[in-house]
Amino acid sequence: MMGDRFNFARLKALMLKEFIQMRRDRLTFAMMLGVPVMQLLLFGYAINADPKNLATAVHIQDHSEFSRTFLTSLENSDYFKIIAQPETAEEAEHLLARGKVQFIIEIPPHFSRDLVRGERPALLLDADATDPAATGNAIAAVNILARDALNRDLTGPLASLRASPPPFRLITHPRYNPEGHTQYNIVPGILGVILTLTMVMFTALAVTREIERGTMENLLTTPARPFEVMMGKIFPYIAVGYIQTALILAAARWLFDVPMIGSLTLLSAVLLLFVAANLAVGFTFSTLARNQLQAVQMAIFFFLPSILLSGFMFPFRGMPVWAQWIGEVLPLTHFLRIVRGILLKGNTTGDILMDVGAMALFFTGATIIAMNRYRQTLD
Repeated sequence: MMGDRFNFARLKALMLKEFIQMRRDRLTFAMMLGVPVMQLLLFGYAINADPKNLATAVHIQDHSEFSRTFLTSLENSDYFKIIAQPETAEEAEHLLARGKVQFIIEIPPHFSRDLVRGERPALLLDADATDPAATGNAIAAVNILARDALNRDLTGPLASLRASPPPFRLITHPRYNPEGHTQYNIVPGILGVILTLTMVMFTALAVTREIERGTMENLLTTPARPFEVMMGKIFPYIAVGYIQTALILAAARWLFDVPMIGSLTLLSAVLLLFVAANLAVGFTFSTLARNQLQAVQMAIFFFLPSILLSGFMFPFRGMPVWAQWIGEVLPLTHFLRIVRGILLKGNTTGDILMDVGAMALFFTGATIIAMNRYRQTLD
């Protein structure tokens, strides 16, 4: 009754009852603890806005002591890690287009001769600027490095070359996004993030909704096989995914002026695999969850590392190796490389095969798990 006085015994009983329910719902309780711990670990250890040891290819056409000194100074700066020395400029260009390296440094012929003559030869630095945050600090560091990298070698008769200006010129070419527009990187990435969130979330509710509404029994009485049920629930959401993609690409083109150099047909074909992979994850969660709340919690638990470790919010190469290994498992990581490569670089089928293969492998694994988990009965 309204006139009853506040009773601490009743409050204690209600609190005890709530704690018992939390203990019984172990998945929800684990999520309550697991999500903040995961965020703490990822933000504390994996996220780095100042990436270093960035993959670099060097095309050397003048093997001299000055070239070796400059390259050594480059690696000592901690921003660059030389992983390839292609024989031709075409090979170096191929590495940059596929995203295998972040930078190409070209040392021209007769670099040493022209430097000794005081002619200030030019070194070319090509940077993959699709993600301006990944290259900004490294470019600033190499510009400072160019000023005094060769000072130890410029002695005796060459000491006069140590005076300002530097003995050589560093010409930087930010490729694919020369003006450093962040929307060129963010807007294509938004496509993958939205599809990941909506596809996993929608499908995670597919089977659990049937159970909660009591319609699962009717579905189980049909002769439909697990794979048929899975495909029947996935295909409608594939259509939704394509509608979302059309809206986002239209906004990217007409509102944000994002360039679309590559083939949209190729992107549409890859999109089918990416959407299917996320829907398979959602269907797997729906077979594991006992109610819709648990399904949503699982979807969030999958979405958080996807958005943080894929290279969408923070430079992928800035993360520690263990975080990159986790990121390589996630389909969003590979889709971001594909969509940015197609739209900004004009990548073709050969350039994206590795990432397509990784997504196909993930889809196969998620599908097998989902089919094995699908319950033929309500036992």
